[in-house]
Amino acid sequence: MNILCRKLGLEYPMLQGGMGNVSHPNLTAAISEAGGLGTLGAGTMTPAELEEKIIGVKEKTDKAFCMNIPITVQPYFEEIVDLVFKHKIPVVSLSAGNPVPLIPKFQEKGIKVICVVASVKQAIKVDRAGADVIVGEGYEAAGINSNFETTTLTLIPQIVNVVEAPVVAAGGIGDGRGLLAMLSLGASGVQMGTRFIATKEALVHDNYKQLITDAGDTDTVIVGRSVGRVRRLLNTEYANKLIEAELQGVTLEEFNEKTNEDCHIAGAIEGKLAKGHVNGGQVAGLIEDIPSVSDLLEDMMKQATAQNEAIMNNFVVRK
Repeated sequence: MNILCRKLGLEYPMLQGGMGNVSHPNLTAAISEAGGLGTLGAGTMTPAELEEKIIGVKEKTDKAFCMNIPITVQPYFEEIVDLVFKHKIPVVSLSAGNPVPLIPKFQEKGIKVICVVASVKQAIKVDRAGADVIVGEGYEAAGINSNFETTTLTLIPQIVNVVEAPVVAAGGIGDGRGLLAMLSLGASGVQMGTRFIATKEALVHDNYKQLITDAGDTDTVIVGRSVGRVRRLLNTEYANKLIEAELQGVTLEEFNEKTNEDCHIAGAIEGKLAKGHVNGGQVAGLIEDIPSVSDLLEDMMKQATAQNEAIMNNFVVRK
């Protein structure tokens, strides 16, 4: 059992990304039940909405799960923290803000803290503050991204070189080969979002899942550079409207309004691809099926093992 699995009580070194308001009890519980770490994303949900989902997860599994809290995005931050304590959620994931002052607040309650970072500097900062796990997220990932635009391939080994905490790779991983690649770079596990959307348990619209399985290698787009709000989306009619709005000089306030959670729900949950956006990572071009979560995790582990054996069988060391 590797350090990540041991620390978080997992069978497989695979975590679910927060995925904001489209995360839900069904998928979160399924991932935890299958041996990974399911995650509820607090997004911009109200405490009442989120508590209902927490209860829903606990009704479906007694395995550990995580709460992702985007620090500067969640408007009810303190109330959400109180929910974590009330329901004894064993793991929290902190993103979109400075987690350093919050780490001891959770740890003194026995809660493991995962910090999501996009640079070596950020990783060193949270490592020194005592983060239990560090997720390094590359530019390949879906949704809101760092303006640094550093790729997962280059980010992960640089973080591994300078921190003590186990590192989890996020962005661009969707099969066993990606898992093996990240382990080879020194990561202790992977975090996935887009790959989990294309599963039977994900309660998103079929139009969203179809977009992912139909996607090729160039079927995601970046929006928001002009306003400093980088976001990776699947290439849809609405995504092109956002690109056009940027060409016309959209303001940050206007851009945020066009990419708020209502727009995300319209696209992802309601399947109205001309009315709202759908997040998608570059790994979408690799995804061709919609398995169950349990089959996905088992197949990824088998593929990673087989790929590793194939590599080593063809590797010759000169004496």
